Amino acid sequence: MITVIGSMNMDIVVQTDNFPVQGETVLGQLFTTIPGGKGANQAVAAARLGSNVHMLASVGTDSFGRELLEDLKANGVNTDSVMQTEEAATGIANILLSEGDNRIIVVPGANYLLTEANIKRMKETIQQSKFVIMQLEIPIPVVKYTLELCRELNVPVLLNPAPASGFQLEFMDYVAYLTPNETECELIFGEDMEGTLEKYPNKLIVTLGSEGARYFDGTKHILVPGFKTTAVDTTGAGDTFNGALAHALGQSLSLEEAVRYANASASLSVEKFGAQGGMPSHTEVVKRLEGVSN
Repeated sequence: MITVIGSMNMDIVVQTDNFPVQGETVLGQLFTTIPGGKGANQAVAAARLGSNVHMLASVGTDSFGRELLEDLKANGVNTDSVMQTEEAATGIANILLSEGDNRIIVVPGANYLLTEANIKRMKETIQQSKFVIMQLEIPIPVVKYTLELCRELNVPVLLNPAPASGFQLEFMDYVAYLTPNETECELIFGEDMEGTLEKYPNKLIVTLGSEGARYFDGTKHILVPGFKTTAVDTTGAGDTFNGALAHALGQSLSLEEAVRYANASASLSVEKFGAQGGMPSHTEVVKRLEGVSN
């Protein structure tokens, strides 16, 4: 079982041919609302691949909150531990898409009402988990408390440090895996990626977009190549990678095999619209892996 502790947002998506510069108005081609939030996305990614996933999060009692809960249930995610509150609206992410790239503004809303008490009540579920997945779109004190609890319970944590501004270096003592992208890695550790990777062997995994991902295995630097694909929407690719990585590690794959599996999953996810829209099944990932190896 995987427990995901994190954010649930409604993605409010606008697609345009050109990003507006400051003070400029441009025409858009598409508007839609899509279930998202890094926590929910990672939960859906792992569940679609076959993991038993429990979500621990907070949403409002509004229509967005109800829709997000139904979406998780439809994707096979257990939502018994999702708190519904009247004290804040459900979080939203305003996503601007252009030519396969994205710019995102997140309004946390109910996500920031998740408390240490909520986590403590889920101690038994956490204890039964093969992995806990977290991000940084919930209050940082809650992240820290959860890391301490997971260490006490001997449950490994995969932490996706996004947004990177909330990361604290002391978290490295608690996590089994940290999965920043290149930009997040530089913000957290500075420009010396190779030196940083060597400092955290088999723990720090830096995602490189279409180029794949890299880590240091204690002896040598490992680059696990990505998969060539035509991107339609990169939103959620990183979340797919993280959910898939936890799923693969939970199936006792080696780290290199698990990263390769996660790369294949992420490559499939960008071929369709929406953060969750292209998240693949295990069968689809296996086909992609086999297609490359033949």
